[in-house]
This record gives sequence, structure tokens and C-alpha cells, in this order.
Amino acid sequence: QVHLEESGGGSVQAGGSLRLSCVASATTYRNYCIGWFRQAPGKEREGVATILSDGTTTYADSVKGRFTISTDNAKNTLYLQMSSLKPTDTAMYYCTASHACLDYGGSWLFRGGDFGHWGQGTQVTVSS
Repeated sequence: QVHLEESGGGSVQAGGSLRLSCVASATTYRNYCIGWFRQAPGKEREGVATILSDGTTTYADSVKGRFTISTDNAKNTLYLQMSSLKPTDTAMYYCTASHACLDYGGSWLFRGGDFGHWGQGTQVTVSS
């Protein structure tokens, strides 16, 4: 069973930073591809970042240079460091796990349709 639990969201002003965390069960962390997607009210889900077991990262164009995805294998934890936040980054952020990277590599979360299994999400609100 996939288990993911996100935390770290909050409200910040534009230009600020936040770090999101996602604790996964050991089985999830070991056996699945992991990443982050977000969904703003009234909008479709959007892949944000993925990281493969070899450390390869992939980002949406909208967050490149501002967001960094990383992992702490000892803690089965996935992170998303977000800097230079913009109001357009306001959304619910979800940690997600899937096997789709076996077919699509790091781009698995950016193909639309398959967003894998996800947690309850954590809200990020950026004010101007």
C-alpha cells in the first residue's frame, strides 16, 4: 500500500521561500518513482518535479531555477525547496508515487493523465 504524507506548506509573500516535505513508507520509497505535482483551484493538475533513483531531476518550465527536488534516503523523505515564489505558484501541492518512470523516465509526471498515488496535499499560498 502506498503511503505518503506531505507537510511544510503555508502562506508567504512573493519572493519568499518554503520547503515541502513528504514522508513515504519504506516500501513506497523503495519501489516507486516519486515527485510533486500541484493543483490550483479551477485548474488542471500540473507536474512540478520528479527525481529518479539515480538522482536525475526533471522540472516543469514554470519552476526551473526556483524549485529544487531532493531526497533523504535515510528518512524515506522527499523534499521540494521552493524559492522566489510567485502568486502563480499558489496551489495545493501533492507528493506522488508511480511506476510510470519505468516507461517514461523523469518525464513521467509531465505527460498528463497519470499522476500516480498521492497524499493529502499541503497548501501553498503566495501573496503579492
